Amino acid sequence: MNQIKRFAGIIWMALGPLAMYFLISTAASEIQKKPVLDTKIQWVVFVVVFIPIAVGTIIFGYYALKGEYDYLPHDSENLK
Repeated sequence: MNQIKRFAGIIWMALGPLAMYFLISTAASEIQKKPVLDTKIQWVVFVVVFIPIAVGTIIFGYYALKGEYDYLPHDSENLK
């Protein structure tokens, strides 16, 4: 199970930049289709909100790859 978690960490680390790339390219194409202020504001807000989420997935994947989630406690008495 721990090997699956570490492999999933690689996937999470790859999904963060990939999702950012697709979001930014979609935003650029949508702004190019309809270059009015409303569209620009909408896509800038989407990108600004999503970038920390994507960075969080990269960090989550890094910790999973590093093995930080190998042991998960079942209750608060088992916390290290």
